[in-house]
Amino acid sequence: MKPTIKMIEDLSLNAWPSHQIQLYDGWLLRFSYFYTHRTNCVEQIGPSSIPIEEKINFCEDAYHRWGTPSIFKITPLLPDDFEKRLIDRRYAVQHVTEVMTLDLAPWQITIPPVSVRLERTINDRWIQSLFALKSTTSAIHRQIVPSMYHAIPKDTLAASITNSDGQIVAIGLGILDRSYMGIYAIHVHPHYRGRQYARSICTSLLNRGKELGMTGAYLQVVEGNTPAKRLYLSLGFEDFYSYHFRVKELF
Repeated sequence: MKPTIKMIEDLSLNAWPSHQIQLYDGWLLRFSYFYTHRTNCVEQIGPSSIPIEEKINFCEDAYHRWGTPSIFKITPLLPDDFEKRLIDRRYAVQHVTEVMTLDLAPWQITIPPVSVRLERTINDRWIQSLFALKSTTSAIHRQIVPSMYHAIPKDTLAASITNSDGQIVAIGLGILDRSYMGIYAIHVHPHYRGRQYARSICTSLLNRGKELGMTGAYLQVVEGNTPAKRLYLSLGFEDFYSYHFRVKELF
């Protein structure tokens, strides 16, 4: 199980670059002006040679200089005692994420309920639609996020659905790495929810992934997002593991 978790963690790092990344003794310090937890946290990708407490101090100082809280991503791959160190230092749990996987071998290609456009590049129109659907107003996020998407080093499939006026009202992103497709950024305009747009986006991405020879798919859903979880289960995705973030509490 752990080798597969490690592979998916590697794939997700490739799929979502941060604005800045600093390597420190087997740890990655990721920073993107707090756009998401995943792009603003410490991830452990290798063994440590420096004492752990010294490393945590280093990370806290680095994020303090960046002007954001210190955040650590906690996955099943970490030593059992590491999280206790953070608890003792007043780190609180935020943002639990469930990782789900799908075996594409038995996947049957079907026509999605709604027509979906798939493009091999992430263009500016798709990104601006992402901002609109997420109600992203931060000037710094609107400045740096396009470069983060353009920096994805793997093949991509940008999915979109437009309304009768030509406005993009639903989007999604497939990222191809090794033999897996990662599904990201599923967003539907509130006025168009309940019309199977998200199902159509996912179905189209999985269809194309199957056609391109992918053997598996994975996605990540925030704990408590019941409508999304219900959709993914209906598509055949299964729970695999979860991770969460511990954030330095400020007193």
